[in-house]
Amino acid sequence: MKETIANPEQPKVESLYQAILQQQDAEKAQHLSRFFKTGKGEYGEGDKFLGIKVPDVRATVKRCWSSVSFDELETCLTSEYHEMRLAALLTLVQFYKSSQNLGGLQQICINFYLFHIEYVNNWDLVDLSCYELLGNWLLDKDRGILYDMVRKGRTIWEQRIGIVSTMQFVRHGELDDTYALAELFLEKPAPLHDLLQKAVGWLLREAGKRDAHRLKEWLGRRCQTMPRTMLRYAIEKFSEEERKKLMKK
Repeated sequence: MKETIANPEQPKVESLYQAILQQQDAEKAQHLSRFFKTGKGEYGEGDKFLGIKVPDVRATVKRCWSSVSFDELETCLTSEYHEMRLAALLTLVQFYKSSQNLGGLQQICINFYLFHIEYVNNWDLVDLSCYELLGNWLLDKDRGILYDMVRKGRTIWEQRIGIVSTMQFVRHGELDDTYALAELFLEKPAPLHDLLQKAVGWLLREAGKRDAHRLKEWLGRRCQTMPRTMLRYAIEKFSEEERKKLMKK
């Protein structure tokens, strides 16, 4: 029987969880807690931070993602720490992109994302994951789930996922769903949460980069009743004269 001898030069597999945990910085954590509004009654109430900047989380994911199991991914995504959840989502995006759908891995990634959607619970977690995963997946599929999220989403985060996922469609020149979902937000009772107004305005602005005439026409019929923050975000790239005219209506 041959004895297996470990190669001392073989790189040690690094745990994503431990790699993130080791970078914690108490001072930066306090700053991030304030930035992401974690106080009582604020949108990020109760969220906890380790104090790790997004570029450092990305670098860690780049180094570790290929050795992460779905069990470890679940541990990270269900963590109380914001950066741990971000690392899990960025890893899931890497899984999805690199899979080429071998063995149905993309479907597995989407199912995992939707099953754990309650942990995608801050604007950066939404914005850095949903259009890369759900938006990409739905490019050639029925998009009804996004309408359900906007209409029936239990949290502002689910509703934000519904609209921000359309970024992938916009990048492929498909604008109809962005405008249709924006209409659904306009039908919601006031006041619409500030983070939803910003998300809708942002996606309208992105749609306008593809077809400026369509955006101007759409806004011209709705600017009087649109929430002001949503409108302001949508017209950010307009000329000063156009912005003033629309904001006064």
